[in-house]
Amino acid sequence: MTRAFLVVIDSVGIGGAPDADQFFNGTVPDTGANTIAHIADGCAALDRGPLALPTLDALGLGRALTLASGAVAAGLDATPTGAWGAATEISRGKDTPSGHWELAGVPVPWDWHYFPDTQPAYPDDLTVMICQAAGTGGILGNRHASGTQVIDDEGARHIATGWPIVYTSADSVLQIAAHEDHFGLDRLMKLCADLAPTLHAMRIGRVIARPFVGSVEDGFKRTPHRKDFAIAPPSPTICDDVKTAGHPVHAVGKIGDIFSMRGIDDVRKGADRDLMRHLNDLVETAADGAFVFANFVEFDSEYGHRRNIPGYAAHLEWFDAALADLLPRLRDGDLLIVTADHGNDPSWIGTDHTRERVPVLVHGMGARALGPLAFVDVAATISDHLGVPHSGPGRSFL
Repeated sequence: MTRAFLVVIDSVGIGGAPDADQFFNGTVPDTGANTIAHIADGCAALDRGPLALPTLDALGLGRALTLASGAVAAGLDATPTGAWGAATEISRGKDTPSGHWELAGVPVPWDWHYFPDTQPAYPDDLTVMICQAAGTGGILGNRHASGTQVIDDEGARHIATGWPIVYTSADSVLQIAAHEDHFGLDRLMKLCADLAPTLHAMRIGRVIARPFVGSVEDGFKRTPHRKDFAIAPPSPTICDDVKTAGHPVHAVGKIGDIFSMRGIDDVRKGADRDLMRHLNDLVETAADGAFVFANFVEFDSEYGHRRNIPGYAAHLEWFDAALADLLPRLRDGDLLIVTADHGNDPSWIGTDHTRERVPVLVHGMGARALGPLAFVDVAATISDHLGVPHSGPGRSFL
């Protein structure tokens, strides 16, 4: 028996989504967005040398980029030794749940609800509900905002009033930021958990707890204790299929939150470098037949949304080097797939995700061009590899 590893490098898109003109950052459509190509262009413009991703490129990243969008990136010109393709999403969202659910075999069957980019962003009855649940006389924020900027803007008032900072974005999400010491971490988690059922009934995908620490004098900083209270998938995912078949399912990063822990045996969290250590540990210890599902979020949260090209490039290069150390330790017969859930082009206008195709890079099945793929093909392939019944759509590319 063999094992399967699905590694999502969050937001690492490769352009070319056929419906990008229907998705926007502000009033600008995502047509032409291309996370990898534009990071590579930015590296050249910054005179730092080409984007150096030899491990990912050997798996087929450069070829997948050209397949998806026609783009050619400096330094991504290797002849692949892995299997490679480019996947297109059909769910009507360019967010975390939409991408991950579809990769796991469940395209989103409804339209998400979004809060308008107005101030206030929330209807009065929802604001009253939040205040009642928090036990406060009001909320701060109540607008579309960057998560780091809003705590800089509202942190002092938050400490003075005790009111939670509640904000949203172009995603289907309600986020609540609160100081771990002044408001309390447990109190923040309970507030989000209490609100989640109502928001989920509105087809809001996630309520996210965003704890932070610090002071007015020294500045504020978000902590790794973020928790997503996500709406549950409407039908069985690859996690459910594998667990139902009696195999262990291990989550790394925010996977447990995205799937509401359904079909998951255990979860390991932390910053991306911690997550890489967890992934390496599971390469050594996971049992035959195990499925390991990992998400590395900092590409998205730290660099994509903040439109930080050099930071994104450096994080890609860190991941590439770490992957080079990991691959030789996989067992014979293991399958490892590296992919993404959406794009977040750091050269683009605004701060939102970008609608893009994503790479599908495979170690463990030799050198092959897989061609155009669907997101759901990833789940079908994992179930085929592990020999478990697959309950959703998609075709295996084994």
